Amino acid sequence: MISSSAMAAIAVFALGLVLTPGPNMIYLVSRSVTQGRRAGMISLAGVAAGFLVYVTAVTAGVTTVFTLVPEVYTAIKAAGAAYLLWLAWQAVRPGGTTAFAPKDLPADPPRRLFAMGLVTNLLNPKIAILYVSLLPQFADPERGHVGVQLALLSLTQITIAITVNALIVLGAGGIAVFLARRPGWQRAQRYLMGSALAGLAVHLGLTRTAAH
Repeated sequence: MISSSAMAAIAVFALGLVLTPGPNMIYLVSRSVTQGRRAGMISLAGVAAGFLVYVTAVTAGVTTVFTLVPEVYTAIKAAGAAYLLWLAWQAVRPGGTTAFAPKDLPADPPRRLFAMGLVTNLLNPKIAILYVSLLPQFADPERGHVGVQLALLSLTQITIAITVNALIVLGAGGIAVFLARRPGWQRAQRYLMGSALAGLAVHLGLTRTAAH
């Protein structure tokens, strides 16, 4: 039903997306470093639930709203770009810290960890644009039910995102220790993350791809 080229393209894009610093990675790393792997995994479960919300929306045709009212889509892109620029500034500003630096955060209960992971993903502009704009372009009506195709493509993206994020959660503590002992690497990581976020924001702001 889905072409191998479409599946491969989504897989490559999903891998690049999850490896690019963004709200999900920053939240999962911060929570894992400050509260441990279990908290990170519970937060990741919330992120996974957020993906399922997007899948439900895209397969139900909710994204057609953005075709009918393009101003809403433009507003989402603008807000997302602004948010990514703010995250980039937080990383590179004087006195800024790496996402892997321990923070004085209160220990949240499991329910709040899950809820924050869910909200972080739902408000993540990278994921919103993926499901609203990119994913529908790989569905071919001639290959069968479009909703089923979108669901299968979404599951490919979700599997890759959850697997990579789980590895990041498990390794966050070790990375934090490594960076803490090497200030030069810590600064490099901050500027790399800031540059990636700023580049994504600029790309998001300049792209003229419309929602399908």
